[in-house]
Amino acid sequence: MKLYRFLSIIASTLLLTPLSSSQWISDPVFDAHVRRGIEHVYNLSFDSARAEFQKVVRLKPNHPAGHFFGAMVVWWRIIIDIDNTENDENFYSMLDNVIGVCDRRLDRDENDVTALFFKGGSIGFRGRLRAHREEWLRAANDGRLALPIVQQAYTLAPNNDDILLGIGIYNYYADVIPQEYPFVRPLMLFFPKGDKRKGIEQLQRAAEKANYADIEASYFLLQLFYNYEKNYTLALPLAQKLHAKFPNNPLFHRYVGRCYAALGMWNDLKREFDAILHLAQNKQLGYSPALEREAEYYLGLYEMTFNQHDTALAHFLRCDELSRVLDRGGPSGFMTMANLKMGMIFDLQAKRAIAQQQYEKVLQMDDYQDSRRIAEQYLSKPYGRN
Repeated sequence: MKLYRFLSIIASTLLLTPLSSSQWISDPVFDAHVRRGIEHVYNLSFDSARAEFQKVVRLKPNHPAGHFFGAMVVWWRIIIDIDNTENDENFYSMLDNVIGVCDRRLDRDENDVTALFFKGGSIGFRGRLRAHREEWLRAANDGRLALPIVQQAYTLAPNNDDILLGIGIYNYYADVIPQEYPFVRPLMLFFPKGDKRKGIEQLQRAAEKANYADIEASYFLLQLFYNYEKNYTLALPLAQKLHAKFPNNPLFHRYVGRCYAALGMWNDLKREFDAILHLAQNKQLGYSPALEREAEYYLGLYEMTFNQHDTALAHFLRCDELSRVLDRGGPSGFMTMANLKMGMIFDLQAKRAIAQQQYEKVLQMDDYQDSRRIAEQYLSKPYGRN
């Protein structure tokens, strides 16, 4: 299973990523519609984005850009509510249409870089969604199909800054993932060697210089710095910049709060997660129950840090309550850590029996951030005792 998951990561990162586009658009009117549509998508103004891309299709029906970006509207609908599968089949159908447009162009010219780019992007996105749905074999096959396409596109246009997005992502992950999962190293004999440092440099150049891929390159850098490099000082300004430009995008907003948490910037953390919680409770587009749960957890941490134990408990209890609805595949990290923190607070409140019950619950959950060892430690000796 882990092997297929690794292949699905390759499928989802070696090619075009959301809205990376093509620079082969010479018509300024066509280009303007594409640019406006991209801005609308990132800010979740889906109706406006769709209108722009429909104009692109009418202007150039045989160009894959309008068809591809129309599919990206559906993609963002999916990822802001990733557990909802009702848009999946429509998304796959739209990608099939893009591939058909590209194949007709490639029948005329096998070196049509625009067609290669958008065909590769469509296969890559198909693999990404299949990975999200844990269809590892099918996602891995998309990786197998996609790799020669991106290699051909890069060979034909090696100096294009937009292409650096896909190449940079591949270079980074092909280096980092075998380090994270050593069992896949033999598999990498069948893939080009990665280079983490070069990948970061390529993504930074794309973020600064690319015509269309700058936003997505910035977003990938943010995720790499936060999730893999653990360099929160570099991640924070990227998150702040993206959130300032696209204030309606909950994914960018979430990373601002996460970076504040990682850096111990407590007042800033409270401000952002208060705002996220308010938007989630008012059902702002994209501010899902999963994001509400995350806000409850971090606000619980804030209150616990400043010894507001009753308020902290209320946040952790709500986090646990939401988790029991959201965690269909078993307890999440949020559920595990919320229950651990509740046990610690009950110990501080001298409610030892209830605290022990919480630690016992944690021992029945998957280990997360050393949660089982910590729970066993506090079962033996109450939290807060010197």
